[in-house]
Amino acid sequence: MGKIVKKQRPVNLDLSTIRFPVTAIASILHRISGVITFAAVGILLWLLGLSLSSPEGFQQASAIFSNLFVKLILWGIVTALAYHIVGGIRHLLMETGVLDETLAAGQRSAKASFIITIVLAVLAGVLVW
Repeated sequence: MGKIVKKQRPVNLDLSTIRFPVTAIASILHRISGVITFAAVGILLWLLGLSLSSPEGFQQASAIFSNLFVKLILWGIVTALAYHIVGGIRHLLMETGVLDETLAAGQRSAKASFIITIVLAVLAGVLVW
């Protein structure tokens, strides 16, 4: 058996000092928005089924959507879906060669996806309320 060597590596445990690049933030948010969208599909399908089941079911679904907290959740779901779609289109454009696969182009497209999502989130807020 070989000799065990303990490596002395610097360890940064202060997470507040770590600065992620904008491309990493865009990637992480794209994954999070995908999880939110996946989880929301079940809730939205249940509400759709309830609203289509009968006139009484439609009234129940309408009553659920009249709650401010539910509207806030719905706005969050629509915003997450919008970001996921925008991020997916960004990835497709990069993979097909429409956008360069350079760091500068990745940073610009990540910032553009944030701006587009903010605009879509405002529109989603208008739609929900």
